Amino acid sequence: LRYLALIRETVSLPLLRKDFICDPYQILEARAAGADAILLIAAMLDLNQLREFHNMAREINLDVLLEVHDEDEMEKALSTDCSMIGVNNRNLRTFVTDLNTTGRLAGMMPSERLLVTESGINSRLDIDKLAADGAKAFLIGESLMREADIGAKLRELLQS
Repeated sequence: LRYLALIRETVSLPLLRKDFICDPYQILEARAAGADAILLIAAMLDLNQLREFHNMAREINLDVLLEVHDEDEMEKALSTDCSMIGVNNRNLRTFVTDLNTTGRLAGMMPSERLLVTESGINSRLDIDKLAADGAKAFLIGESLMREADIGAKLRELLQS
């Protein structure tokens, strides 16, 4: 949270608290630290918790990115009012990354919701494939953090 607050002092871009949110207090902490959105992980929370946490976040003007990994979690996510659903391409049990996960789950997404693809995005080819599969937004972290020149890597990913 300290880093989130420090970053908020420097940038006006939207900030996501990408953490394991399991307690409502963490939602309040996120807002106090300057977050604009939080990550909720469908695998960690039951449906009542997802709905409660989503509603609480919206009441304090936080957006919610609801992360899923498989068809069952997607069905659970779709039974909430969450407008942003993230498909994590990394299996959290095996840590194997499969970009086809996004394509497999994209067909379940209604067009009025935003499909965000997460994990394993390392190149412009990956972005093009995932966009063709239906992704509208891309959560890229590890491939940027591994680079000595983050700006150059970002430019590479953004080039068309």
